Amino acid sequence: MRLTGIALLGALAAFPAAGAPLFSLPVDCELGETCFIQNYVDQDSSDGTQDHTCGGLSYDGHKGTDFALPTAKAMTEGVNVLAAAGGVVLGVRDGMRDQIIRTEDIPKLNGRDCGNGVAIDHGDGWVTQYCHMKRNTVSVATGDQVKRGQPLGEIGLSGRTQFPHLHISVRHNDQVVDPFSADTLGTCGGAHSSLWAEPISYVAGGLIRIGFEVGIPEYDRVKDGMAGRDRIPAQAKALVLFGHAFGSRPGDQMTFTIYGPQGAVYNQTMLLDRAQAQYFRAGGRRTPQGGWPKGTYTGEVLLKRDGAILDQSTAILTIE
Repeated sequence: MRLTGIALLGALAAFPAAGAPLFSLPVDCELGETCFIQNYVDQDSSDGTQDHTCGGLSYDGHKGTDFALPTAKAMTEGVNVLAAAGGVVLGVRDGMRDQIIRTEDIPKLNGRDCGNGVAIDHGDGWVTQYCHMKRNTVSVATGDQVKRGQPLGEIGLSGRTQFPHLHISVRHNDQVVDPFSADTLGTCGGAHSSLWAEPISYVAGGLIRIGFEVGIPEYDRVKDGMAGRDRIPAQAKALVLFGHAFGSRPGDQMTFTIYGPQGAVYNQTMLLDRAQAQYFRAGGRRTPQGGWPKGTYTGEVLLKRDGAILDQSTAILTIE
């Protein structure tokens, strides 16, 4: 079986048949700690975008759920993709490079948008497809019988993707089903029928990682996981706190505060003016004449939406 591209998986199913399987978490990570959900199935059949809660964690035509890793470093260290339910392997692909896809490279995929992946038949027309897996990690073969929770490979960056994640799609009789909202089509909000064996909380956006640096870091270093220090010298050129986050909406606020041995040394609130899947901001102060007082510094990043706290995180730094 040749794995089809993400954009070619068919229409959303309005009413999946009774007796649908229940699925377990398809990634070996802790949601909210070592991974997060970046995108859900797009419930808007027009040019707009909405997820099953009426939020914006999706993009036009998206037909799966994206379980993302916080950094490329986490991908390199290895996070397993797991079979969400038992079944028979319909097809696999491996060998594609792990790389951030550029616009000019998309035509070269030739329908292999899924990248390295696995498709599993769960019976009665139910199929799951696992995409963007790391090259040379796919550990099953066509025809294999797999059990729920069995490792299939690792999360990667292959195919049509901009960040390391697992894209899992659920289909019934070749129609895509949203596992968070299996009984509705084109609607959002209210009660929905979930296909997850254990409840998965919806997180409307939040912080991926925060950290200290001696200057505003390059975004690539933030995404790679290379930015961030726990110790800096007192004569470092600057003291900077950065925040990497996902799921912004216009009007969100991101507040940075740094406390040192003598109290607050920096505080700034930044207004976010547009929706972004992932983004980062940073702020701080140049080193004062004579250097920073030595000791422990605490950085706090606070995200607010509509006046309410969306997420917050703390980082500790030693200046020596």
